[in-house]
Formats: sequence, structure tokens, C-alpha cells
Amino acid sequence: MDFWFPLSITFIISLVAIKVINPIAVKTGLVDFPCDRKIHKGNIPLVGGIAIYLAVLITSMLFIEHSRNLNIYLVASALVLFLGTLDDRYQLSVKIRLVAQVLVASLVIFGTEIYLHSLGYILGWFELKLAGFGIVLTVISIIAGINAINMMDGMDGLVGLLSVVAFTALAFLLSRVTNAWYLLPFLFIAALLGYLIFNLKLHSSVTKIFMGDSGNMLIGLTLVWLMVIGIELDAPALRPVTALYIIAVPLMDMATVIMRRVKSGVSPFQADRQHLHHIFEAAGYSHRFSLIVISSGASILALLGCLAEVYAVAEWIMLVSFLLFFMCYSAITKQVWKKLTKI
Repeated sequence: MDFWFPLSITFIISLVAIKVINPIAVKTGLVDFPCDRKIHKGNIPLVGGIAIYLAVLITSMLFIEHSRNLNIYLVASALVLFLGTLDDRYQLSVKIRLVAQVLVASLVIFGTEIYLHSLGYILGWFELKLAGFGIVLTVISIIAGINAINMMDGMDGLVGLLSVVAFTALAFLLSRVTNAWYLLPFLFIAALLGYLIFNLKLHSSVTKIFMGDSGNMLIGLTLVWLMVIGIELDAPALRPVTALYIIAVPLMDMATVIMRRVKSGVSPFQADRQHLHHIFEAAGYSHRFSLIVISSGASILALLGCLAEVYAVAEWIMLVSFLLFFMCYSAITKQVWKKLTKI
């Protein structure tokens, strides 16, 4: 089968789904209202995540080999999409969201019996095996991935572009091994491109939409789960430390903001305008410039991770390098934020 055929179908379904769901979302109140943290004109339909899921669901059922693990993932992703949609409509509490995310993560882990068994040779001289703690760490990783993506959703096109970068890296790594999962990230890329046309209004005839928490949670779950799958294959597509590079920017941004909030004595889940994209905005940079810089940074880090995987760079070197990247990122954003606050 022509490789581009399922991708084209996914792209088209994504466009059609957005057109069909848009008026339904407006009538049911599934829209984003402007407020002090959300500066946009009018009420924007939150249908991106639903459209992406429908496009990927239909084409994965048609073009990916059926398996129990794939079906469990599709059910889990439908549940997290439903959770996100409820959050978009009714603003669920943090506790409800976290409990639901734990349940969804547990479903996919215990249903497939796939979870992290090792963190590899990140200490250099011996393999850091996890035993039973691997289940707990996998649940934590899924929740972290979901919320890291969610926290980055504060600028038009940003989550979409960062997701395309991460899925591209995963598609490359998974396609290097014989594996039925490699097509899934390609399908997400095609669906995301359809979404970005509307989100960034790349054509005058389209109506702006947002991804919503439904899309953020779906993408976060899928990215982390694909990384776990790739790590746990008989012939692994990537090592655990490589995963840090694939979602480096959302991960570093989440960690930095949470540390800043805790240090200030507020809840780590207290929404604010201290994320990386907010810093660019406060500094007066244009939307396009901010998107290009942040997406380019994410692409460079993902590329470094892929190259390190291909050339089998020692895992401890990759970990130390990532920690250095993170410390530099944290220090620079902290200083910039302090200066902007004074101004």
C-alpha cells in the first residue's frame, strides 16, 4: 500500500471533522471564553482534539494491523479525550483530573502489560532496573507527559508544532525497527497538520479553533505511550534517556514553572502566565517569531536525541547533557522573568 495514502486520508478526515464538529461545539458551549489568562477575540470552539482523535481512530482501524494492545490504547485514548472534553466544558478540579489520569494510565499499563522495566545505563556502569516500581514510574511518566503538553497550550500553533516535532522523532525511531506501531505517529502528524490550518488560520476561509484539554491530554498520553512501547520492544527503538529529548521543551517548561510556583508558596497546578511562550510574549516578540524560536529549539533537541540514539552515545552522557540543558534553560528563563517583572 502507498505510504502516503493513509496519511492523506487522515489529513482529509481531520479537516472534515473540524468542519462538522465546529457548529455542534458552539451550540453545546464547548468553546473557550476570553479571560485574564486567555487573551483572544470571541469564543473559540475547542474541537481540535476531537477531530484529531476521530481522524487517527478511523485510519488506524483501517491501515494498522489489529492487535489487543492497539485496541486497549484506542480505548484509553478515548477515555482521556472524554476527560479532556469534560474539563473543557465544565472546568474540572485538579484532583478529579489527576485521579482520572491515573485510572487511564493504569488501564493501558495493566491492559497491555507493558511498562518501564529499566532506565538503562544512565549511571554508566550498571543497568538501573526498576522491578515493580516500573509500573509506578510509567504512571507518573504518563501523567507528567499529559500535563507537560497541557501547560504549553497558551499560544496559537505551539502545542501543534511541538507535537509534530515529537511525533516526527518517534516516527523516525520506530520506523527503524520492524514494528506495527510506527505508522501511528505518522497518522498523528497528518491529523495535526489539518488542525494547524484552522488553529493558525492559514487560509482565509477557515474558522479559528483550539485544541482544548481533550487534545492536549490525548497527545500527552500518546507520546509517552509510544515512547514506552519503543523502549520495551524486543529490539528497542529508543532508550529511556532519549525520551527526555523528544519532549524536552514541554518537560523543561513544566518542571521550571512548577519549581517557581512551589518556591513562591502557591500550588504547582495554579495557572499563571509564567510559561516560556508567556515570557516571549511579555518581552514583546511577535507570535510568529516566538513559534519559530521555540519550535526550532524543540527540533534541535529532538534531533540531538535521535542522533545520539542512532550513534549509540552512552546513556550517562545523554543524561548529563540533558541536565545541563535543563539547568541553563531554568537559569536563563528565571533571570529573564525577573527582569520582565521589574519592567
